[in-house]
Amino acid sequence: MSRLAGNGGNRNGNGDDRPMAWRYAGDQMKRWREAAGISRQALADEAGYGYDAIKGMERGVRKAQAHVLRIADEMSGAQGKLAAAVEFLRPEPFPSYSHDFMHAESDAVAHSSYENEFVPGLLQTDETVRALFAHFCPPLDDETIAERVKARLERQTMLDKQTKAFSFAISEHALRDCVVDGEAQRRQLRHVIEAGARRNVSIQVLPSGSGPHAGRRGPFVLLETPDHEHLAYEEGQTTGVLYSDLGKIGVLRQRHDMILRQALSPDESARFISKLAEEL
Repeated sequence: MSRLAGNGGNRNGNGDDRPMAWRYAGDQMKRWREAAGISRQALADEAGYGYDAIKGMERGVRKAQAHVLRIADEMSGAQGKLAAAVEFLRPEPFPSYSHDFMHAESDAVAHSSYENEFVPGLLQTDETVRALFAHFCPPLDDETIAERVKARLERQTMLDKQTKAFSFAISEHALRDCVVDGEAQRRQLRHVIEAGARRNVSIQVLPSGSGPHAGRRGPFVLLETPDHEHLAYEEGQTTGVLYSDLGKIGVLRQRHDMILRQALSPDESARFISKLAEEL
């Protein structure tokens, strides 16, 4: 049975792109303000924001800022009810559509993947992670970037679990296409080599010129649960799907097996990546 790991980005399921937490907090701020007989302009003046900014927060098209919520709480006599919303407006560490996958991944005993565009997130350096989020489109605010960077780096501690097996197949393109420049890219490649030296981690490079190989259709991840069931995850621009459908998983497992046959061995891959680093 297929399971959709979210409905795409921060959408709330009804076609409205405004995060539900933003809409609820903004609506509550408006209700308390109006009940206390406070004008929007008065709140704006007291909080040091423009009228349109407060209007945007109340409509949920902008995130209600902590400072504004606290001022609104004091002015309207909400006794902490508005200020309490701050905790629920903290940015999500991962996109909403990936939550099911992140939970399954943390429990899995085996993780196998193919990546053709980027160095896999579990193998990225701090510099690479920050560069990717800094150039996210549409732009992310500083708070969200900080939370996402922290979460991705913390997720990498899974590699330390020696009873958890990891197999990464990475295209040559993903290794050559520099997200960061110069020495930072060199550090990224060396970091991949160091990760592959762990006894529970296997890294294989699929060289360019491999023809119409099985990975041409894009990246994917295969997971094995503690109960030895199998799951698969595929992610696009704005959505991710985690599923347990045996037919679909069978197709991806066949493709993964074929990719590994065409890829360099782990030792050859380490030498290949080392040579790429020297060429920079």
